[in-house]
Amino acid sequence: MKKSILLILLVALAQATFAQKKDKKKSANTTTEQVQEPRKIVFQLTSADTTAHKMLMKQLSNILSVAPETKIEVVCHGPGLSMLVAEKSIVARQIKASAEKGVDFVACRYSMKERNVKEEQLLQNIRIVEAGIIEIVDQQNAGWVYIKAG
Repeated sequence: MKKSILLILLVALAQATFAQKKDKKKSANTTTEQVQEPRKIVFQLTSADTTAHKMLMKQLSNILSVAPETKIEVVCHGPGLSMLVAEKSIVARQIKASAEKGVDFVACRYSMKERNVKEEQLLQNIRIVEAGIIEIVDQQNAGWVYIKAG
């Protein structure tokens, strides 16, 4: 009798262990194809640090290489506006390439006024909004994921 009970317990334990391993394996195999709708990410850039600009562009490239359907918006305000100014930007080529893949780069008009930056000083195809922080809040309210870039 004791042997029968012990055997039943061992079989139950083995099944439970197998089920856990199966669940772990299943979750490890999660891929981007399982996402039902495109991801939407809004990045906030407030840093004039060119290293932060380079890192952001690398992140965008990485995201788009894995999930090219991802909608991405980069809102630059405060000192981060410098990334979008043609004379100051060290990532202009990468911005152009990312924009061609659908990334939306946004400049804050308030920051432009504060820094005496005219629209014609910006790189091509930059969208301008009245207030960068309000744009970020609006996107979050619309379901976009927020990431602070620098």
